[in-house]
Amino acid sequence: MNTQRLHSKSEIRDALKALRLDGLMFWADLAPDQFAAALGSAWSPADNVRHLAKATAPVALAFRLPRLALRVVFGVATEASRTFDDLRQTYLGVLGKGAKAGRFAPSPARPPADLGAWQQHLVGQCAGSLGTLEQALGPWSEEALDRYRLPHPLLGRLTAREMLLFTLYHYEHHKANVIRRMAGC
Repeated sequence: MNTQRLHSKSEIRDALKALRLDGLMFWADLAPDQFAAALGSAWSPADNVRHLAKATAPVALAFRLPRLALRVVFGVATEASRTFDDLRQTYLGVLGKGAKAGRFAPSPARPPADLGAWQQHLVGQCAGSLGTLEQALGPWSEEALDRYRLPHPLLGRLTAREMLLFTLYHYEHHKANVIRRMAGC
């Protein structure tokens, strides 16, 4: 699926489902020792998956909160939601200025003896968060996706639609980084 053309709720929901069912296979198909190994000074594939799970869980939770609470805490949008491409460019610009994962960075972890089980567990955490988000999206209308805002630690307040588009891009971004770094090792 071409995520750059995503915009409607049904397209976003289908992309979340595809990511949960097929998109996580990249991580699951790595050899367990490759999954756990650092990529030079960069995060290991396992660390990337841990980061993605840590970043997706609060988004899934936010989509389950009462919208009144979102409105009171984060306000409502006064401008239209940006496109996938606009969000991607904004995010890459912020990263280019040195932004880091901060509290969403994976905490230091020593891989357990059973790397395969650990890998399955971590990929399962991501799948679970994506499944929860996909389910929580159900009652949201197109209008609500553009009205309510959620906080992003680097991008500020995003509309709910923008947060979904960012979440999809975030997975692509980390997968592409790992592929690039693995090719360079």
